[in-house]
Amino acid sequence: MSIYSHANALSIFKLKICVLLNKVKMSGHRWWFMAVVVVACWWKGVAPQQQPQQAPAIWVMGDSLVDSGNNNFLSSSAKANYPPYGCDYYRGPTGRFCNARTFSDILGDWLGIAAPPPFADPSTAGDKIMGGVNYASAAGGILDETGQHYGDRYSLSQQVVNFETTLSQLRTMMSPSNLSQLLSNSIVVMVFGSNDYINNYLLPNIYDTSRTYTPDAFANLLLNRYATQIHALYSLGLRKFFLPGLGPLGCIPNQLATGQAPPGRCVDSVNQMLGPFNEGLKRLVGQFNGGSHPGAMFVYGNTYGVFGDIMNNPAGYGFTVRDRACCGIGRNQGQITCLPLATPCFNRDQYVFWDAFHPTQAANGVLAQRAYSGSNNDNFPINVQQLAQTRL
Repeated sequence: MSIYSHANALSIFKLKICVLLNKVKMSGHRWWFMAVVVVACWWKGVAPQQQPQQAPAIWVMGDSLVDSGNNNFLSSSAKANYPPYGCDYYRGPTGRFCNARTFSDILGDWLGIAAPPPFADPSTAGDKIMGGVNYASAAGGILDETGQHYGDRYSLSQQVVNFETTLSQLRTMMSPSNLSQLLSNSIVVMVFGSNDYINNYLLPNIYDTSRTYTPDAFANLLLNRYATQIHALYSLGLRKFFLPGLGPLGCIPNQLATGQAPPGRCVDSVNQMLGPFNEGLKRLVGQFNGGSHPGAMFVYGNTYGVFGDIMNNPAGYGFTVRDRACCGIGRNQGQITCLPLATPCFNRDQYVFWDAFHPTQAANGVLAQRAYSGSNNDNFPINVQQLAQTRL
């Protein structure tokens, strides 16, 4: 049985209410009315609703792949707080760059932990922060300057500072020993690096990194900065880290839309430059687990390999479309990403990509399930389920 067949057995059939705005002329006047359309959505790859809680909290850091609405509160053009984003999510458009749930949302389901609130939301305080906080920010990267052409965003270093702000609040709510237990048993999910390529290295007209660094040297720069901030989080008391590598960015609709790939292929030159980063991150995990960070466990997620499985055998995972976005404009529906009130594809669970850059909930479900309970090919040295069970 394939992973996706297994996921189907756990799927939840839900009725979703999608609200569509329609403009109608009546008696010479224009009236707006709300047409409520009931859409049956088959949610693949999500965890059972009643998973036992396996960790006290989940702290999410990263970019738009896991942003749950932080950029809603920032002066940024990188936002997803409008329809059709969230068209299959019970809360509608929340700022998630997906038709419904993100990778970290579904991974949290598997861990029995509710999706944590976005840090930038003023209401994220008090008891709301006890189960974790989401610091991820669209356009944010490992390098502070990455994504600056979109406006404000939380870079990796700023997200660490934001975590310290949360920590200051927690210190007023808990005893030192209870806080130490909370932090050491929590799961930290860090999804970084994609923007440092897509919205930095691969934009030579805006950034000079590709002229300054070879791909190997750029990967080393990223890894050194990444290691510094991971160590900072360790110093603050966090002990269980899940660090997914980069997926095959040369296969996303945004890159296919450049026309650099032959029909049916990905942009190989982009995928090849990601190797040094992924290989280096896996080595870094091995080094961190080798004694330099006692009492902690670091796990590398082989996103590239899992996503490669999906791309090489889409039908085995229930997908029929892998080379264009469900919502977008232009070649591969990837030249312009999903615009407000655009009409997305109807068969969203059959698409790997939701928009020019991001997976659908269905693809996120596969990625999350493989991170949670996948084999040693998917995660190193253990998976997230085992990480949660580890007593440090």
